[in-house]
Amino acid sequence: MITSPLRPSGNHPTSPGSRKPHAFWSNQSVWGISALLFGSVGLDWLYLGHIRPMALVYRLLVLASLLIMRELHARPSTRVGRGVQYVSLVVSSGCIIGLVHEMGGLDSPFVLVLPIMPLSIALLFGQNRRATFVSGVMGSLGTWVLVLLSHRPFIEGATWLMIMVGVGALADVLCRQALYVHQAEQQVRIERSRREALEALALSEHRRAQSEKLAIVGRLASGVAHEINNPLAYVGSNVDFVREELLASVEVDREALAEVLSETRVGVQHIQQIVSDLKGFSRMDTHESVECCLADVVADAMKLASLKLKHVAWLRVDVPATLPPVIAVRQRLVQVVLNLLVNAADVLDAHGVQGAEVRVTGRAEDACVVLLVEDNGPGFAPHVLPRLFEAFFTTKGPDKGTGLGLNLSRELVVQFGGTLTASNRAEGGARLRISLPIPSELLSARAHVLGTA
Repeated sequence: MITSPLRPSGNHPTSPGSRKPHAFWSNQSVWGISALLFGSVGLDWLYLGHIRPMALVYRLLVLASLLIMRELHARPSTRVGRGVQYVSLVVSSGCIIGLVHEMGGLDSPFVLVLPIMPLSIALLFGQNRRATFVSGVMGSLGTWVLVLLSHRPFIEGATWLMIMVGVGALADVLCRQALYVHQAEQQVRIERSRREALEALALSEHRRAQSEKLAIVGRLASGVAHEINNPLAYVGSNVDFVREELLASVEVDREALAEVLSETRVGVQHIQQIVSDLKGFSRMDTHESVECCLADVVADAMKLASLKLKHVAWLRVDVPATLPPVIAVRQRLVQVVLNLLVNAADVLDAHGVQGAEVRVTGRAEDACVVLLVEDNGPGFAPHVLPRLFEAFFTTKGPDKGTGLGLNLSRELVVQFGGTLTASNRAEGGARLRISLPIPSELLSARAHVLGTA
């Protein structure tokens, strides 16, 4: 995670060759510079009346240095590569100074190349302040040597030296700005990648939670069918009775019809409630954490869990409404509790436990609210308990679970700042323990009340 913005620093310069190739280092640019370099041979003839061999040698050395730097710039940075590149930089700068001397020193038309050198290096090497510094030093020393060789007055030499130092400082400023822009762009890319990764992770978690919810609904299918079929049966029977009464020639007993229709309405409302609960659970997708009353959360989970549990085991609930609230995404906490209840129902049903019972107990412990989901089934096998919360680990058949339910449940509880653990009861059966922290402001209020009591 990024904890602070990147800042430009002169202590850790980017070495030449350690970044992506600059646009200058393309073949077209290098050969264009070469053509310009050797095309200037005509100035030798116009200015001196002849061509000096050493001027050609200096040009060849500058070209060779450029080709070496281009080749090394495109390769991964190494200590040897950086050393060779700095040597090539010094050689090319020295050759340019030699070319100026061969063409007449400070009176040469090439003298304007000297202040351009550090600016060019700042452009070519971008964020590398060290290369810019080397070029500036070489330009300043070369200019001072040319002043001494030309026997110019001290004031003129000092003026040239000040110009070169000023140009070197300007090149360093440009290099620092390039470094700052480069690091700012890098920071933006990192933040963008981090944000995209977090968004992708959130979307993946949402889809996983949604698929697990639908899997739970699928595991409730038989109970839902039973709960809907029962009222449908007497609704259909009542409709037939009303039809026969209306078609009969005898006088209709309005009170009997009203009673039958009232029973029919109750059956229809029961079906509507089941469908409403299923739809509400399947589409809940909010991510906002709010204060949750644990008793209400358990009540919502029981609405759906009872569709299966009522045919398998007795469900005993002891979750006081006076328990301190917890901070969580309410619908996802409902999903966690529902998953634990349905798991208990699956185990009890599979083992055909006589007198099967599921207990849900809530209590406050120190700075936490604890919810226990216990059953009197066979409990967890010793080899299963350590792997219980692993993704895709399941002891059920493929039609009973995905192996993601407990893994996702633990992740959701952890997101709420709590823990989900599993153990076996001493008297037999399984115990799953959800522990969620009480908000700090509520803890402070409780401590104040206890202190004044």
